[in-house]
Amino acid sequence: AVTAFEAPMALGSDTGGSIRLPASFCGNVGLKPTYGLISRYGLIAYASSLDQIGPFTNNVTDNALIMNIIAGYDKKDSTSVNIEIPNYLLSLKNDVKGMRIGIPKEMFDQGLSEDVRKSVTDSIKMLESLGAIVEEMSLPLVKYSLAAYYIIATAEASSNLSRFDGVKYGLSVRENVKDLENLYLQTRSAGFGDEVKRRIMLGTYVLSSGYYDAYYKKAQQYRTLLIQDLEKAFSKYDVLVSPTASTTAFKKGEKSDPMSMYLTDIMTVMVNLAGIPSISIPSGFDRDNMPIGIQFMAKPLGEEKLYQVAYTLEQNLNLKKELII
Repeated sequence: AVTAFEAPMALGSDTGGSIRLPASFCGNVGLKPTYGLISRYGLIAYASSLDQIGPFTNNVTDNALIMNIIAGYDKKDSTSVNIEIPNYLLSLKNDVKGMRIGIPKEMFDQGLSEDVRKSVTDSIKMLESLGAIVEEMSLPLVKYSLAAYYIIATAEASSNLSRFDGVKYGLSVRENVKDLENLYLQTRSAGFGDEVKRRIMLGTYVLSSGYYDAYYKKAQQYRTLLIQDLEKAFSKYDVLVSPTASTTAFKKGEKSDPMSMYLTDIMTVMVNLAGIPSISIPSGFDRDNMPIGIQFMAKPLGEEKLYQVAYTLEQNLNLKKELII
């Protein structure tokens, strides 16, 4: 709807890239805010420690405007952070002179298409020509982020989605019900799709006796180490940059294999594991005129830096927004 100019903005929930990836594929601006900056009250939880609501818009200015409205403390959300919210519109400066930008080399080795690599690299060179200080750096732990993400996300999903049992609320399939267990079985079999069932089963497995320490506990330990690595990175750099996705949008049914679908999240899940903010904006088009996204990441509550660098790049790229239908 946003891409087709049928709506000026939309809200999404980003658990592992579900704002930034569609934004990249559709040529939109999508922000995954710092964890807790926007209330999740009313959101159906999938993975509570990863889910974050954020805005889709057609440009960076609209995105900052929406954030001025929706960011802030909510006592109905126990994870909501109680801080003074800045005016994000004031960070829209066409200036990156002296801004320190880190390029994690591991995020450019993830099977990028040539069109994506060239577009993102050209955008980075443009920022450097505008006065940004650009350096290649290393985040060696990032290669484990996808595995850790799917362990933690499915574990939390198996717990969160257990509430949909046909008793308390939602769908309830009561035809030929013999007992309570049968009600659960019929309702959950009818109400959940194959992919949701797959993730619930994976989550139940990694939380089960004998596998908890081997999978879930190690994933959480990895998460702690990743956060520490990113803290070190952001002590040196204002923002990090990478492609939002390794390819442009794929055709319907092209990635029907679950593993192929999971791999599309390889660039984005690190942000959710660490709870940091990230923005995806258009950086160009591939040879088939499909949009390519570039992703900027900042330290927690670093949205102002993200808007500054995103706005500068947007103004200087000056890409023509066209309907993608």
